Amino acid sequence: MLYRERKHAERMAFEANQRNGQKQGGEDGALEKPRKPVADGMVIIDCGPYLRRCGLHKCIPKDSRTAWFVKDICGVICVIFTWLLVLYAEYVVMFIMLWPSPSAGYRWGNAILFNMLAFLAVASHARAMLTDPGAVPKGNATRENILKLGLKEGQVVFKCPKCISIKPERAHHCSVCQRCIRKMDHHCPWVNNCVGENNQKFFVLFTLYICLISIHSVYLAIQHFIICIGQDWKGCSGVSPPATTIFLIFLVFEGLLFGIFTAIMCGSQLSAICSDETGIEQLKKDQTTWQKRSYWLSIKSVFGHPFSWRWFSPFSRPNFVYFGTQQYCV
Repeated sequence: MLYRERKHAERMAFEANQRNGQKQGGEDGALEKPRKPVADGMVIIDCGPYLRRCGLHKCIPKDSRTAWFVKDICGVICVIFTWLLVLYAEYVVMFIMLWPSPSAGYRWGNAILFNMLAFLAVASHARAMLTDPGAVPKGNATRENILKLGLKEGQVVFKCPKCISIKPERAHHCSVCQRCIRKMDHHCPWVNNCVGENNQKFFVLFTLYICLISIHSVYLAIQHFIICIGQDWKGCSGVSPPATTIFLIFLVFEGLLFGIFTAIMCGSQLSAICSDETGIEQLKKDQTTWQKRSYWLSIKSVFGHPFSWRWFSPFSRPNFVYFGTQQYCV
């Protein structure tokens, strides 16, 4: 009876470790039955043939010729909605407010500024959406790979029971992408992707530039409304006064809503970067097992080293180098 109770307790402990994704190196790993990983929630698209047809393959580095795309209908709808909102702001700013302006300097100055910020926002959004956020190789939690780690007696490695992969420190499994992501902060439906160590810079830039164009559009809308009232709506817009008022009201509402939202998101991301803790780690209140960097080193680990204009460019990607479990940006 005691023997059966002891074997039952051992089996229950083994199943609990399987659910928690923990596996001890050594002989226990050899006794575990192989399992198949769950199906991916994303696809990796090879853009090389399309770039060669367009003659752009020499302009784009080889490591940037693949696109990571998450197969989530909710995320796709949010992405389309985001682009439509930017197009709406573009139409109202250019054709309702700036185009009828009699001042060429005012018209061209604000048009160049708004379109430059809008272009950077859309480019940052595309890079955040199509960049691999830092996925861990799938199905690498085999006995051979665990033995290659050279674990000492008593050391424990973590295994994801869904990806069947060896989980690095600070990696988390995303239930939408169905992959483990290094330094995963959260899964954002607005970019239809996880925010991890490889695309966090692009996500911060996206929130920053959306916030800036929101502030700019709200300022232009309020100023244009005051000018139209002062001119008794004569020659201030290419459409009727009621239509102009409706366009401006929706633009101000959109600008205030998304300006506040993206400002909060940008601030929370910068705070998480400076504290060297992801959003998931802050929510879970996990015990810190890694050596935290200073504020400046933490920022450079995301945006690049050294400080330059490339920090604000969605077309510049920092190079990451690993020494042990520590990540460095060069």
